[in-house]
Amino acid sequence: MPEKVAADTGKVLLCPMPGVVKAISVAVGQEVKAGEALCMVEAMKMENVLRAEKDATVAKILAKEGESLAVDAVIMEFA
Repeated sequence: MPEKVAADTGKVLLCPMPGVVKAISVAVGQEVKAGEALCMVEAMKMENVLRAEKDATVAKILAKEGESLAVDAVIMEFA
């Protein structure tokens, strides 16, 4: 049976659980440092701050504040 290769998610921020985008803390073209807050997603009445895993530049923001997202929905892409 062939081995499944995990997709490279190093250039995107994925929604970790179904929820609503409460705030976007960055802008397109902004350089972010590891640990910097990118956005907040509310799920199950809890606010979850999603942070940058590494230094990067925001290339695209695909989600809007107030938008409902499914698990693994792409919130933003990095250059």
